[in-house]
Amino acid sequence: MKVILRQRKQTIKGGISLYLEIYKGTTKTPEGKTKVLRDYKYLDLYLIDNPKNPVDRQTNKDNLKLAESIKAKTELEIKNGQYGFKSEFKGKANFIDYFQKLTDDRKNSTGNYGNWDSTLKKLIKFAGKDFTFNDIDVDFVETFKDYLLNEPDPQKEKILSKNAALSYFNKFKAALNQAFEDRIIIDNPAKRVKGIKAEDSKREYLTLDELKALVKTECRYPVLKNAFLFSCLTGLRWSDVQKLTWSEVQNENEGYRITFFQKKTKGLQYLDISEQARAYLGATGKPNDKVFKGLKYSDYMNVALAKWVLNAKITKDITFHCARHTFAVLQLTLGTEIFTLSKLLGHADIRTTMVYSKIIDEKKREAVNKIPAINL
Repeated sequence: MKVILRQRKQTIKGGISLYLEIYKGTTKTPEGKTKVLRDYKYLDLYLIDNPKNPVDRQTNKDNLKLAESIKAKTELEIKNGQYGFKSEFKGKANFIDYFQKLTDDRKNSTGNYGNWDSTLKKLIKFAGKDFTFNDIDVDFVETFKDYLLNEPDPQKEKILSKNAALSYFNKFKAALNQAFEDRIIIDNPAKRVKGIKAEDSKREYLTLDELKALVKTECRYPVLKNAFLFSCLTGLRWSDVQKLTWSEVQNENEGYRITFFQKKTKGLQYLDISEQARAYLGATGKPNDKVFKGLKYSDYMNVALAKWVLNAKITKDITFHCARHTFAVLQLTLGTEIFTLSKLLGHADIRTTMVYSKIIDEKKREAVNKIPAINL
């Protein structure tokens, strides 16, 4: 890429126009001839032809200096990918390698890493391992979106849920956004593709009676039982329960409180907990020790949770995150107003909390319909 400052004499105004000629390389025509690619940037700066006095000469000197400055800035913009030209070297980089790096960077965040890793597998299945940033255009993004929405999963013999497709598509778009920030691409094609609309998903939760049944039922891993019941009583996410240390647990005159940074939002939260919830933490340990030692995200823990629930004669499909849903629904059922619940859950937007109100509305409709017919 080369930038040249040029001058062109104007026959009408009589001045000399200053402009930049930007050499962009060459290409082959259909006839096999070499064609030089150029672009032009007109600066709206002029020299006085045949300056006749010191003022004219100084004007020419100042305009030439300004033009040279614009030329230098343009060269820098081209080098940084800001002017609108792709870096051919960067554009030819392998996108899967880049996505793999972004995925590996998230290994310390179990749930997030899993979603990125699943998206990576979907991308490889869709387009293979050998495609570059230059291969990703609007058509590629649209086609991948349709693939996620319509291609059956061979393992489950059915298409992805809309929310799963949304999650994978958002990870793909996040990678392109990061590539744009990293100056690998100067245009993000995903910006021109309509996203996937989320659909309301069923939020499974436990009733108070079901929760009491779990308390009475033995679990293979006591730490899993204590952590799950603690989450049911506090609304803490799995990620925050798993990383909780004793330094974050305070015993105050008014009761017990947890002060921690949410792993998902990075926001600082002060959460008061009940004496009942505190009991599930057990004996106080050293400040840097984890409260729930041995609690790990794993298949055997997930299987143990499922068996524990089944042994309690609960037929619902319960995951650890259902504990958070249980807390929210119980709070609303027992009269906690929505704004307070939003603060307890650490939601930045109360609209996120409003989802639980729909569950309560459904329970109200069920309740009014329980009265038997009276017109006998």
